[in-house]
Amino acid sequence: VQLVESGGGLVQAGGSLRLSCAASGRIFSINAMGWYRQAPGKQRELVAAINSGAGSTNYADSVKGRFTMSRDNAKNTMYLQMNSLKPEDTAVYYCKADVRRDSISRLQYQYWGQGTQVTVSS
Repeated sequence: VQLVESGGGLVQAGGSLRLSCAASGRIFSINAMGWYRQAPGKQRELVAAINSGAGSTNYADSVKGRFTMSRDNAKNTMYLQMNSLKPEDTAVYYCKADVRRDSISRLQYQYWGQGTQVTVSS
């Protein structure tokens, strides 16, 4: 299973970016999905998470009201719409997915994307 992110880049404060993360490979279903970020010298932190049915989404307090996470189960893809970006949002953003690989085993495997750089200039 591979997770491939796209959509990062350089943007001015107040601008917007949309990140995508597409999963491919041996996938029966994807349960929880999440976006994380890691700024230089800091620990990786959860930005947003969404459950399998897309009925429940949680956000870090620092991004509430500015970021929106969504998923397209048919495409095995998750998105992070980031509006009103601030310099403190600068980080490498990673996606994570909990994948069930077949219909028999209920085991879930955790996969990470390679990361995409988001830089917000002041």
